[in-house]
Amino acid sequence: MIGDIVGRPGRVMVREHLPRLKKEHGIDFVTANYENASHGFGLTPKNAEELFGSGIDMMTGGNHSFDKKEIVPLLDSLPLLRPHNYPEAMPGSGVGVYETSAGELGVVNVMGHYGMPMVDNPFTCALKAVEDLKAQGVHRIVIDFHAEASSEKRAMLMMLRGEVGAIVGTHTHVATDDLQVDGGTGYIGDIGLSGCRDNVIGMDAKIPLQRFLTGMPGHFDVPKKCKKVLQLVIFELGGDGRCVSAKKVRVFDDGREWVGEGWIEA
Repeated sequence: MIGDIVGRPGRVMVREHLPRLKKEHGIDFVTANYENASHGFGLTPKNAEELFGSGIDMMTGGNHSFDKKEIVPLLDSLPLLRPHNYPEAMPGSGVGVYETSAGELGVVNVMGHYGMPMVDNPFTCALKAVEDLKAQGVHRIVIDFHAEASSEKRAMLMMLRGEVGAIVGTHTHVATDDLQVDGGTGYIGDIGLSGCRDNVIGMDAKIPLQRFLTGMPGHFDVPKKCKKVLQLVIFELGGDGRCVSAKKVRVFDDGREWVGEGWIEA
């Protein structure tokens, strides 16, 4: 599972490194979050084609899912989700079932409350989605919880621990050091962005600093040149859908690579 892909730098890192990582780590299915993939806001058809061509199997969204209006027809024709707790009238779906070499995989995409657009309760929506998937015979289930607050993400783990294979946090762009397997559920508070790593959450620092110093707004831009990183987590799910191992991979554009094992709670 790859977190927020931010602009062209993130897409470049995915294209250059994901095919190799899939072979080296025996990865048979890849999810990624697309909501910042095109110029930092939303997803265009061209960039969707690029990312799927780079080895991603399906993508999840968030509060910027609809920033590029061209995405609307794609939600019915491509393996793309938007947060499940958006109003039902919104195009697309927040739950998908996908074929993998090991059988069906259910993916649920929900969005948090704190600092986010007004949406339905992510906890009740996620709980109902998981129940529905299991009623359909889908037992391998992973969740992308696109949320600002670490407390919300941790609470989702407490609610669904042992019920789903993995819960990953996205949205903050800042990776957390809490990768673990707890009660058969893999968890990380935030995977972290894939894209520029030497600025402010993947964006050029000028406008964020202007806002912090003066309060004046401005348009965030993805730098044309920067130091880049690709970040992903790998979960191994058993036949019963429970997670048995987890590891985090970081690849830097200067050739460095880091792999860390998640801890397993007794």
